[in-house]
Amino acid sequence: MAFKLLFTDEAVSQLKTLKSNKGLQKRLKAVHKALAYLENNPRHQGLNTHKYSSLHGSNHEEVFEAYAENETAAAYRIFWHYGPGKKVLTIIAITPHP
Repeated sequence: MAFKLLFTDEAVSQLKTLKSNKGLQKRLKAVHKALAYLENNPRHQGLNTHKYSSLHGSNHEEVFEAYAENETAAAYRIFWHYGPGKKVLTIIAITPHP
């Protein structure tokens, strides 16, 4: 079941920042791997996906947190929600663990 990924302006900016910083290439690779998992299966075991109650989508959608990294200082997380539409995920943010 493949999903289409849409990115908010904030998520695009955060991804560009990762790409432009040579010191963050390992993290960028982990983020790309996690995004590929999200595309194919948002509930993939390696993502440790769970609801994130502190955020809501622009239309009050439930927001989920997926791990791009684990057991790493300031590990990167991907925040996303389902929609708009079927088989679409909106990536809200790609940030170090809050």
